[in-house]
Amino acid sequence: MKTDLRVMKTKEALQEALLTLLKNKPLELISISELCRKAKVNRGTFYFHYGQIEDLYEDYFREIMRDLANCYQEPYRHVVKLKTSELDPKTIKVFHHIEKYKPFYRIVFSKNMPLTYYYLLFEEIKNLFTKDREVNYQVDNTINSEYFSSYQANAILGMIIQWSMNDFKQPASFLNEQLVKIINLEV
Repeated sequence: MKTDLRVMKTKEALQEALLTLLKNKPLELISISELCRKAKVNRGTFYFHYGQIEDLYEDYFREIMRDLANCYQEPYRHVVKLKTSELDPKTIKVFHHIEKYKPFYRIVFSKNMPLTYYYLLFEEIKNLFTKDREVNYQVDNTINSEYFSSYQANAILGMIIQWSMNDFKQPASFLNEQLVKIINLEV
């Protein structure tokens, strides 16, 4: 089913307005009226698509997480079995995803924002690693899968946070190369 272009434009306007407002205040302090003013959309249109602002945020967050999951899977599309020692940095698309949604991630990693946004993202990334482990890796059974996935999620988030702290100055390709070097580091 094809999505109406007007609906897409309206949702994009609401998402952009939400991001603009989130730069200065947390989600729970944003009113529907100010969001609609910023998006140049009337309240009726907002309520046609969403019941409350949290629904808009959740819809946008889910859209971003679908793209993240798709980008995460990209290296697996090029091989039968992924070996980190043979991983081509060009197949890594997670950092390209971050670039695509940079305004969203600036908010998530802002020191002025509640940690709620970070923890929602952390859970999504942790779930990606958990599913990945179940399907693609044979890990020592004495290693707790929750701790293992949490460790991996925090490692990738640590790189993204550092990149954010550097104002995303390096290109995604640089982060891809760094990730490959880090995961293949011999101690």
